[in-house]
Amino acid sequence: MADELFTAHPPKAIDGIRAGIGGWTFAPWRSNFYPSGLVQRRELEYASRHVSAIEINGTYYGTQKPAAYAKWRDQTPEGFVFSAKAPKRIMASRTLAKTRAQVEDFIGGIVELGDRLGPLVWQFDRGTKIDADDFAAFLELLPEKAGGRRLRHVLDVRDPGFVDARYLALARQHGMATVFTDSTEHPSFADVTADFVYARLMRSRAEVATGYPAAELQQWAGRARTWAAGGDPDDLPRIEPAPAPAAKRDVFLYFISAAKERNPAAAVALLHELGA
Repeated sequence: MADELFTAHPPKAIDGIRAGIGGWTFAPWRSNFYPSGLVQRRELEYASRHVSAIEINGTYYGTQKPAAYAKWRDQTPEGFVFSAKAPKRIMASRTLAKTRAQVEDFIGGIVELGDRLGPLVWQFDRGTKIDADDFAAFLELLPEKAGGRRLRHVLDVRDPGFVDARYLALARQHGMATVFTDSTEHPSFADVTADFVYARLMRSRAEVATGYPAAELQQWAGRARTWAAGGDPDDLPRIEPAPAPAAKRDVFLYFISAAKERNPAAAVALLHELGA
């Protein structure tokens, strides 16, 4: 594989905005994203030089050893970041307030990503019974810092009955973001609860080479710029009226699921639209 594939200037945050994909190992990408002949062990190296962030899904099913995180850190360029889902077994615990040791174990390992560490996502699947007081106590367990670095936490509660003004107030109290999911399958609301925005875009189409038509990518670029500038896009659903404009924010946009084979092309096209 020609070395120039890995020495080009990788995209970084553009005015605080990053665009990426979920994971980096997906067989169809070997025919429409990764160069022919690229060995699998170099796929992360390549992907991290064409998108500016990747959400790790594998951590949802089990934590990795610190050495694995360190390896991923070293394979990626400066300015690139990983988001990561916390292990499912934590959010599925009968008593969330008693998961301190599991939380510390997960975070203690993943801080090996160093400056490549982005937001940590705590995903509560639909059907998970959540007690409000237990949930509030759980949020107290999530540290603001680890390994000498600030941590950013993202809450992804997929039970529509739990997503309300009280939930938003709790997230704001702790400075945690709530996921904006552009999908009919999960609660979809764009209320901003932290100094950064975390969005999953889940409407890519197989028949569109870039996943999303150009006009829609332009629209998402505009929304991202609005969020980054401290505003709120006026064409997205919210639970509450939009608050007053805030200070500048970081924005993380991930193309996830749907026509997954098109998601890298969508992320690259959005980065181009943003000026990468």
